[in-house]
Amino acid sequence: MPVKGFPGYLFVFLVLILPLKGFSNFDFNTNCQKAYKSIFELRLNAARQLIASEKEVHPENSIVPLLENYVDYFYLITTENKADFDKFKERKSERLDRIEDDKDRNSPYYLYAQAEVNLQWALLRGKYGEYFTAAREIKRANSLLNDNSKKFPGFHLNLKGLGLINAFLGNLPDGLLKSTLSTFGIKGNLQTGIAMLDKLAESLPKSTFEPFYEEVVFYYAYVLIDIAHSPSAYSKTMKFTARIEDTSLLKSYLQAYVCAKSGHNDEAISILSQRPSGGTYQAFPYLDLLMGTAKLNKLDYSAGTYFNRFLALNKGVNYIKDANLHLAWVALLKGDTGAYSAFLAKVKNSGYTYIEKDKQALNEAAAPGPMIELLKARLLFDGGYFAKASEVLSTLKTDNMVAKNKTEFYYRRGRVNDELGKDEDALSDYQEAINNGKNLKYYFAANAALQMGKIYEKNKNVSKAKASYNTAIAMKDHEYESSIESQAKAGLKRLNK
Repeated sequence: MPVKGFPGYLFVFLVLILPLKGFSNFDFNTNCQKAYKSIFELRLNAARQLIASEKEVHPENSIVPLLENYVDYFYLITTENKADFDKFKERKSERLDRIEDDKDRNSPYYLYAQAEVNLQWALLRGKYGEYFTAAREIKRANSLLNDNSKKFPGFHLNLKGLGLINAFLGNLPDGLLKSTLSTFGIKGNLQTGIAMLDKLAESLPKSTFEPFYEEVVFYYAYVLIDIAHSPSAYSKTMKFTARIEDTSLLKSYLQAYVCAKSGHNDEAISILSQRPSGGTYQAFPYLDLLMGTAKLNKLDYSAGTYFNRFLALNKGVNYIKDANLHLAWVALLKGDTGAYSAFLAKVKNSGYTYIEKDKQALNEAAAPGPMIELLKARLLFDGGYFAKASEVLSTLKTDNMVAKNKTEFYYRRGRVNDELGKDEDALSDYQEAINNGKNLKYYFAANAALQMGKIYEKNKNVSKAKASYNTAIAMKDHEYESSIESQAKAGLKRLNK
């Protein structure tokens, strides 16, 4: 009832606006923006200090639990520490409770923040095989973001999570996570996800959401290089990271990682050599592993220094087997067979097999050792040194090779010819790889079929492209089976459109 002497219309007006003002606790203020920027530069201690200051000054600000989750997310990504992962995941519920308890249901951050917390933990759980919980969190994040899009269609940040979810689910290999998500009725579309992220990366710098640009680029680069295996991953990553400040260690990581995986090896080495450093940055041992890999890809045996540094500084569970396998290769290439055998023993007895890289390292340690010239060609190819790889392969003859080496020879020569634009030679080599290796447990034959499909698809030969993709899918019980199969199925989807 209006207070006596107080205009009735003002009373109604205040009743309408006071709840919004009084409970508007999703305040992405200047202090929070500084903390967020520090997180995405990987200056996590600085971010923690700013967040602590915000909690003291504005204890009701519900952006704080979201920022705290970001800090944990990037800490766990950079450390790969499973013990901390097991400890930190207990914080998720408490943070969600704090966000859900906020009475400002009219803020676009209310549902968005909950979705982000769920999505970040889903991505982390995927590293350690917690697929059922991850699937539930993806389902929850997807539902929250879709609801938020309906309530706040102009809140462009919804597209970030929805783009990532679409891309992730649209190219997910068969397995427990995919089957669980299918049970929940969640599907994705890779091209839709890419389009969403591309639109955001282009438009955010011209909008009020510019502070979130670096996060969008972080996820977009990941989608392009690791999910879509896109030929434009390098050009797009370098384009969109160019405007990020050089003080960002995350920028260095993104650029170097994409360069290393797309054949721009010398550029990766240069970026890693000039990356920002010092005590203000989060320790990131993986960057030493990345530098070692890039050095070895140009047959620079000083790579061993970086692999050893990674193993000395690493407090996590991942890439230990992978690092020791690379050290074994350095020893083999230098002719030190004793050290080679010792490092292979470490591959078998040290580390874990949570991730594909370490599983593959264990497989390779158990297999017959590689021919030195084939190993050199493999490394040079991975570095993008295609002409040099071709020179190495030209010295080999297959007459007395065992089946594994003969299959690998044709596969590697096919890959080199493919990159050099010699399509007919590549197709011939790939077919030989399939003929020699289709019954072996190695990935050479299946990936040869996949690459054949890509050549035929590029040249608009739909029937042969489909046949090649189906050949890749039909091969079972080999290395990288889920990844090769998911790429082949994605190829069939494109062709069936």
